[in-house]
Amino acid sequence: MSAAVDTTQWSDFGVAVIGASAALAGLLVVAVSINIQPILANDTLPRRVIVALVSLTTPLVFSVVLLIPETPASVVGSSLLAIGLVCGAILGLATWPSSRPTERTLAEWLIAPVMPAVLLSGSIVLAGVGVLTGSLGGLYWLPVAVIASVVGGLAQAWVLLIEILR
Repeated sequence: MSAAVDTTQWSDFGVAVIGASAALAGLLVVAVSINIQPILANDTLPRRVIVALVSLTTPLVFSVVLLIPETPASVVGSSLLAIGLVCGAILGLATWPSSRPTERTLAEWLIAPVMPAVLLSGSIVLAGVGVLTGSLGGLYWLPVAVIASVVGGLAQAWVLLIEILR
């Protein structure tokens, strides 16, 4: 069986992603707790918290699916598809165009948070469809999701921890 659809070959990847994702999500919780008053006082920052939290925890969720022993490819593919669609729906609602702060240009808004959110959810969906059909590169889309997660989540966390105090 090809590594693109064989989850047994992805266990080390899954373990590494779970650890990194949990650590980054924990740091986000600390950042939010430090600046909770300014975050809640702003109309757009709570959405950034949602984007950052979903971005940083979604890889944890799909990695758990990868690590379940002897899971049939159809279950893995369906689970990844569902995770990608739910992630996309949440991030889509949180980054909806009407939520764009007026002080941010369209380009700034598209670069962060929209592009990482689309890459994160889209690559998980592609991985799920790829596992189900045995095409599209299968699980090889998951590293793209992890990179989008880290870049997008950390960009939002930076604003919530550092930029908010300017």
